[in-house]
Amino acid sequence: MRSQAAFDVAIGGGGSVGLALACALADALGAGARIALVDRGALSATAGGDLRASALSAASKRLLTTLGVWPALAHAAQPVTAIDITDSRLTDAIRPVLLSYDNTLAAEEPASYIVENERLRPALLAAAAARPAIALMGSSPILSFVVDAHGVDVSLPDASLRAALLVGADGRASRLREAAGIKILRWSYPQTGIVTTVGHSQPHHGRALQHFLPSGPFAILPLTGDRSCITWSEASATAQELLALEAAQFRAELARRFDYRLGEIVAVGARAAWPLEMHLARALVSDRFALVGDAARVVHPIAGQGLNLGLRDVAALTEVIADAARLGLDTGSQLVLARYERWRRLDSALSAASYDALNRLFSNDWTLLRTARDFGLAVLDQFPALKQVLVAEAAGVTGEVPKLLRGERA
Repeated sequence: MRSQAAFDVAIGGGGSVGLALACALADALGAGARIALVDRGALSATAGGDLRASALSAASKRLLTTLGVWPALAHAAQPVTAIDITDSRLTDAIRPVLLSYDNTLAAEEPASYIVENERLRPALLAAAAARPAIALMGSSPILSFVVDAHGVDVSLPDASLRAALLVGADGRASRLREAAGIKILRWSYPQTGIVTTVGHSQPHHGRALQHFLPSGPFAILPLTGDRSCITWSEASATAQELLALEAAQFRAELARRFDYRLGEIVAVGARAAWPLEMHLARALVSDRFALVGDAARVVHPIAGQGLNLGLRDVAALTEVIADAARLGLDTGSQLVLARYERWRRLDSALSAASYDALNRLFSNDWTLLRTARDFGLAVLDQFPALKQVLVAEAAGVTGEVPKLLRGERA
């Protein structure tokens, strides 16, 4: 019989959300804590090759600062100073800015930062590796798990482990979610997401731009230096044609959609694409099991909030587990997990519905609807106080905010 290692929490999935959760739990549970982080892929800084960039909210930045990760990212994080929004057709000669707003909170704190994913995950991996409480188990898929009244037994190819709680952080195609019997509400969009990084001849001064085009949003997200990350939602058939273009032709298509204020495109990086979909887990927990991140929900990237929602999961789950541990409660019990579900369920559902509605509202060319939405954007542009409310909401600093998102230890 194989020996069985004992842990407080086992996490399945070594992406940014899983790594952040491991670090947060190791800190919150203190001396003697044992956290297992298991991933089917290699847990190395060079693994992955993710070309995307993430818009980290002010609350997410506070969480990463509290975990000691932000100093490794600060030099590569571009504060977003302002956001401009246009709504036009691709053939329009002029794209007037209908809505523009300052992207700062009180005391001039940026409400969001753009960080390349290829920098974010290695920083989190280094932070996890530096914590003795965390056992990193890469190239080791979870084969199965069995729950009983006192814990969960997790089977790996060459070992097994036991924990009070298993967390599914294994992404949108979560095998752990399926094994736990949790169903999802799901639909696919007739769109494909395209991402690339460009260099441009004029500085962006930290301004982000969202062009709403009939086929989907075309976002220009500022990166450090005179560079921007392009996050582009395109009709799926057209996207395949674009991805098949030679470099010069692809650059020309980018230029058709680009912002003249940034000058000429002087460099285009590698490109990647993925089908766009929405899914929402019908439950966030089951017996000694919880979902976080994309395993719990995937939202349309129109607002760039996917990673922030996952880090909200991290903060909430860490806090409920830490509170239970201080009271001497079973940290994997239904009583504890029910509190996590109550905390995160509504936000998950509202976010998925809101971003879906925004995409449907703006990804079309109906004249009457275009007129109505442009009027609405123009009216909103005249109310600075309302814009500041929306900025604070996107920054993750409103409502019942977990301690880590306030910059406090759980």
